[in-house]
Amino acid sequence: MATPKPISPFRLSSLLRSEKDPSKALKLFLHPNPTQPKPFRHSLLSYDLLITKLGRAKMFLEMEQILHRLCHHTTFCVPEPLLCQVITLYGRNRLPSSAIHTFLSLGSFRCTPTVKSFNSLLNALLTSRDFQNFSEFASRVMEFTQPDTCTFNILINAWCLRGNIDCAWKVFDEMRDLGVPPSEVTFGTLINGLCKSMRLQEALKLKEVMIKDHKLKPNVNLYTTLIKGGCVVGEMDRVFRIKDEMVRNNVKLDAAVYNTLMDALFKAGRKDEGWQVLDEMNKNGCKPDLVTYNVMIAEFCSENNFEEVFRILDGMEGGGVKPDVVIYNVIIGWLCKTGKCNEANDLFQDMPRRGCTPDVVTYRTLFDGLCGWMHLSEAALILDEMLFKGYAPLSRSLNRFIDGMCSEGNFELLLTVLSSLGRKEDILNEDIWKIVVSIFKPKELQEN
Repeated sequence: MATPKPISPFRLSSLLRSEKDPSKALKLFLHPNPTQPKPFRHSLLSYDLLITKLGRAKMFLEMEQILHRLCHHTTFCVPEPLLCQVITLYGRNRLPSSAIHTFLSLGSFRCTPTVKSFNSLLNALLTSRDFQNFSEFASRVMEFTQPDTCTFNILINAWCLRGNIDCAWKVFDEMRDLGVPPSEVTFGTLINGLCKSMRLQEALKLKEVMIKDHKLKPNVNLYTTLIKGGCVVGEMDRVFRIKDEMVRNNVKLDAAVYNTLMDALFKAGRKDEGWQVLDEMNKNGCKPDLVTYNVMIAEFCSENNFEEVFRILDGMEGGGVKPDVVIYNVIIGWLCKTGKCNEANDLFQDMPRRGCTPDVVTYRTLFDGLCGWMHLSEAALILDEMLFKGYAPLSRSLNRFIDGMCSEGNFELLLTVLSSLGRKEDILNEDIWKIVVSIFKPKELQEN
């Protein structure tokens, strides 16, 4: 029988790239040629592929073992992008201490750090919401590197996320004082922060600075931010002027712009204009997305026009858009609100056939509605299924349910429900026990 040909370093990289199972990839890396006593010389590409694969699979202990091997593999000067990827993976998984440790260990990997690794660290700390360490490293930026545009973008974003737009402005001013050129991302981040702070006028002025002083063109995302900001403060006339500017500048309106306009117009009671926006959307060849349908369904629900709601729901898949659980929750909520609990329950039961699984919000919404309209038997069935799936009802809904059974004198159902709840001790609260005790307390004790 022929001896299998040994795997070469080049072949190992190819096998690691195609292997989907990170555990098998690790085993292959560690023992590429089990029958060969000769030490295997791994390539840097093999290390890169495996480290990335393990990190994405959140196998951090195994990833760190491979990093330890790489650190002691003195043949290689480890490239900075690989270690930036490691720092980023830690950030995405809320492991800021590990990100910091990797950054401070760059020298042991024979890697010369640049602003790229520092930016990776800042972004990882921001993603982890570790503002304490973020502030510490940000204040020492000059000790590590010369900040670039990306550095300032991260700093501005950090202040915006913390709701301190004035500090974000100061960073922007410092950026310009140092001669670091702002980018589209810089302006987009700061304008988004201004809009969220309802400072639309300042956001619009900053857009003009972006165009006139820095010769940068706003993209569809920046215009969408401004339109959303205008809708929030109710300045619809200004919103339409922004929309007209987009058209003049040949910036194609996407579904996000149309959806924002429709939703704002509906909420402002300008329904005819909202439907005109939908017509324009269709005429311009912009295909409605999930949010579009959600906006339409919410509007018809508010009008109690459920016939149209179900027509849209049934037609969505024909348009290539699958309704998600959010849409079903909205419809079920409105049906319950208007007393159409049977229809809500029917839709709930039909969701799996429609290819959508109810979530905890679905169960809670339906249960609350059934309790509110005293459909107690149906509510008991939903509660039983909810508990089976590991979901818990809201306390106010459960209190209303117990109180409703007591008021109706339906003690048989009450005992059945209490038996089910007894297996979930954390759900039974003090208010429920007070209701139950008051019902079953002997009459002579109640009189005393």
